Amino acid sequence: MSDITVVHLMRHGEVANPDGILYGRLAGYHLSDLGRRMAERVAEHLATRDVTHVGTSPLERAQETATPIAKAHGLDLATDARLIEADNVFQGKTFGVGDGALKRPENWKHLVNPFKPSWGEPYVDQVVRMMGALDAAKDAARGHEAVLVSHQLPIWIVRSYVERRRLWHDPRRRQCTLASLTTFTYQGDKIVSVGYSEPARDLVPPHLLAGAKPVKGKDKAFGA
Repeated sequence: MSDITVVHLMRHGEVANPDGILYGRLAGYHLSDLGRRMAERVAEHLATRDVTHVGTSPLERAQETATPIAKAHGLDLATDARLIEADNVFQGKTFGVGDGALKRPENWKHLVNPFKPSWGEPYVDQVVRMMGALDAAKDAARGHEAVLVSHQLPIWIVRSYVERRRLWHDPRRRQCTLASLTTFTYQGDKIVSVGYSEPARDLVPPHLLAGAKPVKGKDKAFGA
């Protein structure tokens, strides 16, 4: 058995959300038609890879994204609650740049500490659960590859932790676009490199692309 194991953290595809709600952990939000195309595209991209484990957040949009990948490899989905979206006090509401949310006094108490952050699940808690999910997938697919479907913020936070960056950040600069793959390569039990790719990039509407430039064909490697 090889001592190299690869775990791909995938962000789900586009969600049908015509009202622009911050849906967070709410049930009932499914992939749009475009989101399903994104999921199929990534399934095709990974079809020849040595994937032996597919895990997913319990939320519908993640389950629907993971399904064609699992089907392509003849695998059952393994639901892992640790892969769920970050909790947020603003879920169920519209909250974005230019919508007036920052001017509402009732929201100010939730915005006092961007470093924790004060409006939702602490970044450190996200790191703990996401590292646990990564390690479990590494053990389940040891010597092969695993795919875990999760959500933008938890994926970006655990990548930032592994790459030794600060956890608080500008959300517009996250390099984690829809249906992207953030890939962790383990040697034994140690992460030795992190890569990023966007197999469905041509399907993503331009205004939804990540602010950071995509990494093409390169991994960030870590020393011993």
